[in-house]
Amino acid sequence: MIRAYGDNDFTVLVSLINTAAEAYRGIIPPDCWKGPYMPMGELRDEIAAGVCFWIYEEDSSPIGVMGLQEVQNVTLIRHAYIAPTAQRRGVGGVLLTCCCALAKRPVLIGTWAAADGAIQFYKKNGFRITEPVQ
Repeated sequence: MIRAYGDNDFTVLVSLINTAAEAYRGIIPPDCWKGPYMPMGELRDEIAAGVCFWIYEEDSSPIGVMGLQEVQNVTLIRHAYIAPTAQRRGVGGVLLTCCCALAKRPVLIGTWAAADGAIQFYKKNGFRITEPVQ
C-alpha cells in the first residue's frame, strides 16, 4: 500500500532513510557523506521546503519512501529510499510509478553520478540521462 506521509511518520521516516542510505556509503563522495545521512533537522527542512513524501507499506510497516517537490517548471523526485530487506522486490518501481502519476509537471530526478544501481533503475523505468547544462 502507498500512502501520503503524516506527521506521526517522522521518526520512522528518518530511520528508514538513514538505514537505506547506508547502501551509498563509499559511493557518495567522502566530503558529502555524513552520519546520520539525513539528520532530523535536515528532514524537517526538506518537508518545510515542500517535499511531499509517499510511503510504501507492507504489513503496516514502511519499507520504502519517495518524495515529490514542485520546483519552477518541473517536479523533482527526491529522497527515494527502500529498506535493504525490501530492495529488488519492485517497491521502488511501484513508488516511482505512483509519484510520476501524481506529478503535475515534467519529472526530473537527480542522483549521485557514481550511483550505478540507482541510475540503472531509473533508466529501466524510462528515464534518460541528460547533460548537466540541460
